[in-house]
Amino acid sequence: MTGTIDARLSELGLSLPDAPTPAANYVPFVRSGSLVFVSGQISQDANGLIRGKLGADTDVEGGQAAAKTCALSLIAQLRKACDGDLDRVVRVVKLTAFVNSTPDFTDQPKVVNGCSDLLVAVFGDAGKHARSAVSAASLPLGVAVEIEGIFEVA
Repeated sequence: MTGTIDARLSELGLSLPDAPTPAANYVPFVRSGSLVFVSGQISQDANGLIRGKLGADTDVEGGQAAAKTCALSLIAQLRKACDGDLDRVVRVVKLTAFVNSTPDFTDQPKVVNGCSDLLVAVFGDAGKHARSAVSAASLPLGVAVEIEGIFEVA
């Protein structure tokens, strides 16, 4: 299905990965009324997992790139939750982001901007959201970033 959001993705030169499958006993998303809760999406691209610890072996720009891949996976899950029609997205409501970082690293918000900026670029004003960006001592499989989201859909 091709709509306005798919066209915007194309204009931005972005393609969505296949919606990642859960690695344990949970579902990738839950719809409750008009809200879709998407499970945490870890930083990965076509080359595999994007690992690293911000403040040690990965810089802010690398973290932003990792967060961008989380955004693409969130959108892929959202597409699946909306039966392929991303134009049903009314609003990005809230993101909760975890950044694998050293105790002295304090730029988690800058890292998570990689995800936030992409969502605003794709969904426009409907992409503006509330969020939390917190440090984590480690993340599953050593990934750099994990982000979950809440979305309103029609």
